[in-house]
Amino acid sequence: MKLFIILHINNNRMKLKEPYFTVALLPEATAFVNEQETKVREKIAYNINKAQYVMDNELLKKLDGEIWEFRTLYNGICYRLLAFWDPNKKRLILATHGFVKKTNKTPKQQIEKAEEIRKKYLAQYYNKEE
Repeated sequence: MKLFIILHINNNRMKLKEPYFTVALLPEATAFVNEQETKVREKIAYNINKAQYVMDNELLKKLDGEIWEFRTLYNGICYRLLAFWDPNKKRLILATHGFVKKTNKTPKQQIEKAEEIRKKYLAQYYNKEE
């Protein structure tokens, strides 16, 4: 598994000089974002960037265990990217994959998929099995 893209957009309107964390999109997350229309991609990028500078559960929310959720609402459609924190690089969060949310609760199968991707990442980069 290789990291495909690191998302760090400089936003001059945010007064902080340094973000709280950096976001890396793993291949499935990158593919999901790239499948979306331009306006949706821009909104997802904007929300991820904003989440790096402000603590807001509407943008980044902890789900189960080690899994977090980047949240974007655009034209009434809920876009989600699931993610986890790199255990050795405390300021790096990795987005595993994305989906369009159709119910109020995040589907368990999506959380399980994110957890599997997390386990593969840990095994590959840190030789950790969890």
